[in-house]
Amino acid sequence: MIKALAHVCLLSRDLDRTLDFYMETLGLSKGFDFFRDGALFGFYLRVADGQFIEVFKTDDSSTEPTARRITHLCLEVDDIDVMRARLVAKGIEVTEKKLGADASWQIWTKDPDGTPIEFHQYTDESCQLTGRVCVVDW
Repeated sequence: MIKALAHVCLLSRDLDRTLDFYMETLGLSKGFDFFRDGALFGFYLRVADGQFIEVFKTDDSSTEPTARRITHLCLEVDDIDVMRARLVAKGIEVTEKKLGADASWQIWTKDPDGTPIEFHQYTDESCQLTGRVCVVDW
């Protein structure tokens, strides 16, 4: 049976910018690197125990996020206001905080390659915790 989400894989046109964003801006730590023929071509970022974001270099030069294979990445935070303030302080564009249809607080931004990132702070009423049906009107 499935135990947990192990990792999500993202493609990056600029590994240095991506590493800086996820480590310096979001505060994640590096798990390990991938090398091929002596050159860095990817890395793992630690989100939580046993949960990672895997990043590989791509040569795709389009301005759109690579083939939109992932519609967005969502990270749970313990304080949505602190996360929003951190992003703003780093000069990152971020949406205003709002309560989503799932009764969880959320904000949104994008990584350097344009991948949308949602941040969640659960409430006592969050569907993820209560199991109740979430009704959306969009």
